[in-house]
Amino acid sequence: MNLAKYIDYTLLKATATPADIEKLCQEARQYGFFSVCVNSSYVPLVAQLLKGTDVKVCTVVGFPLGAMSTQGKLYETSTALAQGADEIDMVINLGLFLSGRTAKVLDEIALLKQETADKVLKVIIETCYLNDDQKRLASQICVDAGADFVKTSTGFGTGGATLADVQLIKEVVGDRAKIKASGGIRNRETALQYIDLGVSRIGASAILV
Repeated sequence: MNLAKYIDYTLLKATATPADIEKLCQEARQYGFFSVCVNSSYVPLVAQLLKGTDVKVCTVVGFPLGAMSTQGKLYETSTALAQGADEIDMVINLGLFLSGRTAKVLDEIALLKQETADKVLKVIIETCYLNDDQKRLASQICVDAGADFVKTSTGFGTGGATLADVQLIKEVVGDRAKIKASGGIRNRETALQYIDLGVSRIGASAILV
């Protein structure tokens, strides 16, 4: 198995410098990772550094809290796409979701999917803040809104991906959406366990291959 092709090679720290991003892209090219995932301010730099390679440009939107306005998320998305992003990882509005305003959450995801069009939209449900029923509901909302992926975690919450959560999400989404596991995956063996469960993408800030 070519594990590298499952990896979104990620650097989202507030302290990340342009030199750090350049190193990230160099390593992504070296190992053949699927994408590089960065904060949106670095999309132009990453697009430039990866030009002419197979490595995709991924960025996060509404990150890491998900609480920014829908209009803000749409603007961040449209700007990132215009600057060369291939994939968008958005965070749901957890406050609205947890208060039962699920229609608003669904509408927001649908609007961002409309904006991304033929590009990839991954939706981060931040499983560490949800019980199992809420994880099921959030996953269903993602599918109903047209998301391409359900993603477990930002890596900035109280916990990251778990095998149990991935199994639960898979039961809900089936083949209607793909799954990205992220947060706390730091070695090849763990990554392969997730892939065996049906995960199509791994978010990782360490070289796992």
